[in-house]
Amino acid sequence: MHTELTREKAIQLLREYNKEPFHIRHGLTVGGVLKWYAGELGYGEEADFWEICGILHDIDFEQYPEEHCLVAPRLLKEGGAEDEVIHAVCCHCYGHHEGLTAKPEHEMEKVLYASDELTGLIWAAAKMRPSKSTQDMEVSSLKKKFKDKRFAAGCSREIISQGAEQLGWELSKLMEMTILAMRSCEDPVNAEMEAMGLEE
Repeated sequence: MHTELTREKAIQLLREYNKEPFHIRHGLTVGGVLKWYAGELGYGEEADFWEICGILHDIDFEQYPEEHCLVAPRLLKEGGAEDEVIHAVCCHCYGHHEGLTAKPEHEMEKVLYASDELTGLIWAAAKMRPSKSTQDMEVSSLKKKFKDKRFAAGCSREIISQGAEQLGWELSKLMEMTILAMRSCEDPVNAEMEAMGLEE
């Protein structure tokens, strides 16, 4: 799977429709997480494609939250994204709206579906730690946060569990790997946010 979009162009597109620092950080984080997964799962040659799909997965969420993934195809098409990118972005919303029938098929799409909500939960948990970081986070503490439905209530436990199931993984494996993936990109994302002058 391949795209002509560069990382720079993907970030430019993301920032065109998203102004909130939280949404920019989330896009960069999911991009970094997918890039890490590509290397781990034997898709190293597609790592750039995986990262760009991660960066752009929520392109329409800030401006069109009620039509999330329904407006995305138009924005991505206008931005020069190929059908493979559009499909990957839309299928992470599979089951959210009646009009969304694109189901995660490629392993990257399954990883995006499974890790998207989980990165939000991990980051919320990290910010509660003295270190404010994922670098010293353990799976056991994340599991406690996962069980507490009031914590980061917007992060769907059902989608995270379904995502692990689609991949054929235990939930603890998905958690462990996604923590490692976030550790790998946390410092570069922090540096990039700072360089953009985006304070949270």
